[in-house]
Amino acid sequence: MNPNQPTTLPPDYFDAVYHANADPWNFEASAYEHAKYADTLAALPAERLYESGFEVGCSLGVLTEMLAPRCRHLLSIDVAEAPLQQARQRCAYLPQVEFQRMALPAGFPSDRQFDLVVLSEVGYYWALPDLERVATALLAALQPGGHLLLVHWTPPVHDYPLTGDEVHNFFLAQTGPNAPLMHVHGHRAEQYRLDLLSRN
Repeated sequence: MNPNQPTTLPPDYFDAVYHANADPWNFEASAYEHAKYADTLAALPAERLYESGFEVGCSLGVLTEMLAPRCRHLLSIDVAEAPLQQARQRCAYLPQVEFQRMALPAGFPSDRQFDLVVLSEVGYYWALPDLERVATALLAALQPGGHLLLVHWTPPVHDYPLTGDEVHNFFLAQTGPNAPLMHVHGHRAEQYRLDLLSRN
């Protein structure tokens, strides 16, 4: 392996982050985060109730709680146990939400099919080879007409293998009439971008 090649951030990176701070990105209180969550939910078609959603990197479950009413079933995963404990408590009243500790791509739930996949603030933690493997598994699990919602911070972060733009551009390169995905809509905010894709 090339020692200068970025590598996927391992689970113990996140264990350490949550050990130092129970809400390291201020998901619960940040006005920026809550405005972004509202934008995320508004990107989904208002009339659609998803049969099976998959949220990758749910952290404390703040967005999970907002996504749950849009899904008959929602599988939300994270690589760290500490935030999952908080997420389970937050969403205990939502019987359609299932939480699992899982690291992708190795632990991908290949026996499941989804009509909604949410990658919010998680894609840049993978190095490109792992992002490619995750994308392959996601496309295999995403039902025709299902939605893939991408939301990512765009300024570069020293620790992260990829930028938000690189993650979005990777998926947008797989859109088109004869490609696996179609770009439904998207926009760029001051510090993040959002793209909604559909499975062809």
